[in-house]
Amino acid sequence: MNQWLRNNDKVAMVLAIIRIYLGYTWLTAGIGKVTGGFDTSGFLQGAIGNAQGAHPAVQPWWATFLETVALPNHELFTFLVMWGEVLVGIALILGLFTNFAALAGIMMNFAFLLSGTTSTNPQMVILTIFLIVAGANAGKYGLDRWVMPYLKQQTPMRKVFHHPKHV
Repeated sequence: MNQWLRNNDKVAMVLAIIRIYLGYTWLTAGIGKVTGGFDTSGFLQGAIGNAQGAHPAVQPWWATFLETVALPNHELFTFLVMWGEVLVGIALILGLFTNFAALAGIMMNFAFLLSGTTSTNPQMVILTIFLIVAGANAGKYGLDRWVMPYLKQQTPMRKVFHHPKHV
């Protein structure tokens, strides 16, 4: 299954559709935040409040992180969420640094889930797992097809890791 996901051209086409769908979802959410006066402080306070009771929606350890790190720095987190969503969206749509963008996206999805927000996050996590497992095949029909080989060729460390006999 893993080889099929990583090497099959038809799978690469399906992954491109999934990638573009996820990118569009991230991009539209991010643009809505950038243009709509988004601020994380209310969301963070609500998540912290959901850490109470016998069966809290937010685990106490996560609420502690939100209360001690995120809330005091809510301006930074507002910036990171807004522009993170926009940049992940653009990268996924273009198929540029696909694996990194998918990883950044899934990290945001899990942060939202840990904060008690379900919405589309579970389905986005499931779809993103396919992109991550597929590796380079997820960006095969995108800019990664040209950018990644170029970057590999330009990397100075390439000479360190490639023995002269094998070059």
